[in-house]
Amino acid sequence: MKALLLSSYRHLEIAEIPAPTLADGEVLVQVAACGICGSDVHGYDGSSGRRIPPIVMGHEAAGTIAAIGPTGVTGFAAGDRVTFDSTIFCGECAYCLRRQTNLCDHRRVLGVSCDDYRCNGAFAEYVVVPQRILYHLPATLPFQEAAMLEAVSVAMHAVSLSDIHSGDTALVVGAGMIGLLALQALRAAGCSRVYVTDVNTGRLKLAADLGATAVLPAKKESLVREILLLTNGTGVDVTVEAVGVGATVANAVECTRKGGTVTMVGNLAAEVPLPLQKVVTRQIRLQGSCAIAGEYPRAIESLANGQIKVKPLISAVAPLEQGAEWFDRLYSGNSNLMKVVLTP
Repeated sequence: MKALLLSSYRHLEIAEIPAPTLADGEVLVQVAACGICGSDVHGYDGSSGRRIPPIVMGHEAAGTIAAIGPTGVTGFAAGDRVTFDSTIFCGECAYCLRRQTNLCDHRRVLGVSCDDYRCNGAFAEYVVVPQRILYHLPATLPFQEAAMLEAVSVAMHAVSLSDIHSGDTALVVGAGMIGLLALQALRAAGCSRVYVTDVNTGRLKLAADLGATAVLPAKKESLVREILLLTNGTGVDVTVEAVGVGATVANAVECTRKGGTVTMVGNLAAEVPLPLQKVVTRQIRLQGSCAIAGEYPRAIESLANGQIKVKPLISAVAPLEQGAEWFDRLYSGNSNLMKVVLTP
């Protein structure tokens, strides 16, 4: 079958690779659309250590079931329109039994190759996934938008961990893909006001178009001052930090009220300085958020009913054969691009 293969770092090529075989409990999905994730771009040059060549990347996908395994598949049939979680969890460990499938002891991620495992992803004509990570798609949801469901679910998971109450105020730090989806998820969760900050004016305009109460430049002194003015001197109830570097984490803490929550989903840096005394003396809760744990059904419903909009975030749809070109553009830091979706 045809696939976009990372044969060496910073080198992608269209290659013919063997079609995957099906085991019990698995389905073969004919891929209709697959988005390029920021983690794929970071893996492209080897900086993440989680895309060791040769590997077929891609985990934000949707398509049609082409075949099902010999046994163990129920509720799905050839021809069904589907999407799937990016995390392959075992379903049996202590974390899975607690419904914390994102923390599975045997967790694997589609399109990832590291020291522990290798798992080809969905930048290909076909991909095999276990039934337990599979979800039906409504007929009205286009495949290109359905490929965004993984990112939507990541944002919804972060919001679900943030202890939102109706009428809360929130700040989103970083107007990238997850930040802009978190903005919409916070609105859907009942926040009365959601502010967004970023260094990129184009992304701030997009945040305003998607319902941000106000958009703010990311300079620390002016950002903190503006947030305090907008919240009567208290700070926001919840901050979703969607970048993950020292300056943005510090901004998130500074802008959050006493007793508030900072949920950290961005992780560009492995380690960051922490304003510990402010966290402790203001009793701020720091909450990490990793991947997805059961949010797919709500994400599908939110896209289907228009509560969360992803079409404005899709910068380009291109054939798989042009994948290397689009990776180069994303890798070069083209700030005008949000999501690029490839179609095999």
